Amino acid sequence: MAVWRRKPKGKVVIHSDQGSQFTSYEWRSFLKDHNLEASMSRRGNCYDNAVAESFFASLKTERIRRKIYKTRQKARRDVFDYIELFYNPRRRHAKNGMLPPVDYEMAAQ
Repeated sequence: MAVWRRKPKGKVVIHSDQGSQFTSYEWRSFLKDHNLEASMSRRGNCYDNAVAESFFASLKTERIRRKIYKTRQKARRDVFDYIELFYNPRRRHAKNGMLPPVDYEMAAQ
């Protein structure tokens, strides 16, 4: 979805763990076809995942903790809304000079 919506011009680094879905031929082919570069640390080394881990911690504490979704679709919609309507355009990040990710990216261009 990010590739489709953002249409990155240059190479983009994708951080992941060593799960089978990220080591498959199909995934590697997708990365190559879309000018994406895999970044995967060795087993037991979580440094590459620090950003993802921070995001999921924020998602859990700010949105989904103590919620019970009646359907998977409602859960997906809520997570999508969190990312697209709050986290990226409005949530300020200390590591971005207190700018939301969208504003930080625009300022860097």
